[in-house]
Amino acid sequence: MKPVKTKPLPSPSHFRQKMLLSFLFAAALIAFSLGIGILGYHHYCSLNWVDALLNASMILTGMGPVNVIDNDAGKIFASFYALYSGIAFLTIFAVFFSPIFHRFLHKMHLDTEEEN
Repeated sequence: MKPVKTKPLPSPSHFRQKMLLSFLFAAALIAFSLGIGILGYHHYCSLNWVDALLNASMILTGMGPVNVIDNDAGKIFASFYALYSGIAFLTIFAVFFSPIFHRFLHKMHLDTEEEN
């Protein structure tokens, strides 16, 4: 097996396949994270489904809550969901862009090897 630094850059179709898989996995993470938020806001904060979706979406993207939460259970859920959302957002970003970053590093390494 060749060392990674001497392997040629994968084909564009391989890269597109990796991007599609990353996109699908990131979309699944977004759907899962939104689902947690929607169910939590609906249950703990007594919001209707649309308001729960709005709040979950706003927290997940870092924009902040829309509705005022007036009970302690809802405030506790919102606190933990906000902490989770910060980590989830960074993870989703990393999952989506990792093939691009990997290809960039691979290409730069190959260019450096050619110069030597």
